[in-house]
Amino acid sequence: MSLLRNVGTIGGLTMVSRIFGFARDMLLARVLGAGGVADAWQLAFQLPNIFRRLFAEGAFASAFVPLFNRRMTADGDLSEARRFADEVMAVLIPILILFSAIALVAMPWIAGLFANEGIEGDPELYDLAVLMARIAFPYLAFMSLATVFASVLNSLSRFAAAAAAPILLNICLLTVLTWGALQPDSIELRRNVGMWLGVAVTISGLLQMVWLGWFAARHGFKLRLQRPRMTPGVKELFILIGPAVLGAGVYQISRFIDLFFLATLPDGSYTFLAMADRLNQMPMGIIAIALGTAILPALSRFVAQDQPDEAARLQGNAVELAMLLTLPAAVALFVTGSAFTRAFYTGGAFTLDDAMATGAVVSGLVIGLPAYVLIKVLIPSFFARKDTRTPVYTAGGSLLVNVALNFMLVPRFGVQGLAIAGSIAAWCNVGALYTILAMKGHYRLTALSLGRIARIVLATAFMGAVLWYAAPYGSEFYAGSVLERIGSVVALVATGGVVYFGAAVALGVIDRRTLDQLRRRPA
Repeated sequence: MSLLRNVGTIGGLTMVSRIFGFARDMLLARVLGAGGVADAWQLAFQLPNIFRRLFAEGAFASAFVPLFNRRMTADGDLSEARRFADEVMAVLIPILILFSAIALVAMPWIAGLFANEGIEGDPELYDLAVLMARIAFPYLAFMSLATVFASVLNSLSRFAAAAAAPILLNICLLTVLTWGALQPDSIELRRNVGMWLGVAVTISGLLQMVWLGWFAARHGFKLRLQRPRMTPGVKELFILIGPAVLGAGVYQISRFIDLFFLATLPDGSYTFLAMADRLNQMPMGIIAIALGTAILPALSRFVAQDQPDEAARLQGNAVELAMLLTLPAAVALFVTGSAFTRAFYTGGAFTLDDAMATGAVVSGLVIGLPAYVLIKVLIPSFFARKDTRTPVYTAGGSLLVNVALNFMLVPRFGVQGLAIAGSIAAWCNVGALYTILAMKGHYRLTALSLGRIARIVLATAFMGAVLWYAAPYGSEFYAGSVLERIGSVVALVATGGVVYFGAAVALGVIDRRTLDQLRRRPA
């Protein structure tokens, strides 16, 4: 299956999930508002979710997929790969049970590390945040097991089931929020909604695990429980996972750092950052997840088969496609972020001032949007070669930059400074990753690629200028009726899309040769 088709499959289903996520956050803003119970819920939800993205979807998947692919033979014999997956599952289950038990007991202390003054200063609200976090935390264990099934399916180039699984989370949360939106508003209602949201998160994790396990069984991987044993393959996996936590999870580690600094900011900051990140995650999740997931198995095979030219070609295609899609998304959100936050979130308990504050955070976050996607695109080149040390060093340097900038920017710009610091640090990480790949001879931007990227920048700049002048004309509709909001957002998106892709075609960014390359089957 070609890179373009793989990315289309994963990206299309991820887009469906993100659309459900938007609907979820729109209801969340109206039911819980900003600050108070809303901040407590965001804190409770972040704890298992950050661990999930960091360890399960980040480190584990990046380490597991190359080792699994190495055990898949060219003649279709999957017995060794199946045995490896069974051994990993046998060791992973007791580790997850122990880790979850420790986290549940220590939750008051964990929540206390990240709670701001608004939460800590209200004993009832703090107890609610701890309770919600405890209810939601089993989600991490279920999703870690689901990641094993997803990694198996992705290695078999069966991307659809794993890409569709997050939709189940949003459906569960939307069910609770829809019920809450139909009830009379009160502080008691908000507390009840928060607790039921925790229940919905855990149930969604169980459903995703069952969903992916069923699809894995359909493709011949019905994993069998056995006695845990530290086999050579499992030992190699855990050796790779440690460094991969930093290499693949720099974005999630930066979120932990954000939580520490958020604890120093006023009430509502958790909510503003979470709502802004939803807009940032729309293009980042669709493009980064799709590209990173699609190229790792193919890169692993090219490296294992000693085909460096094919590996470099695939890497180059992924970089160009990432820039083609993320640069315009970043510039469009930077220019029109406040318009989107007013249209999506204003209403109910979420005020216009809350929406404007969220829009300012969006502008800071999207500065780093292309960088976060490029990190996802470049890191598989290291993991495919079983090099997990180098991304550790670059991630460590990026984190130091992030912390230093947080100390400089957060006291002056608040939560927006937090977003800007993370964006700058991400670009530093991209620069380091690319420089090392080029020095080792694994990948260099060709003159042709540089020329195409320059034309992408030009097309994006033209689109940004048009949106800069067009956005104010719809300002009276951004917080109007439902139809006015929909119409204004559709008009902005349509204007940006037509201008950008029109300029891209005119400048030769999108041509038959590029599409033919992207359609080529990896191997």
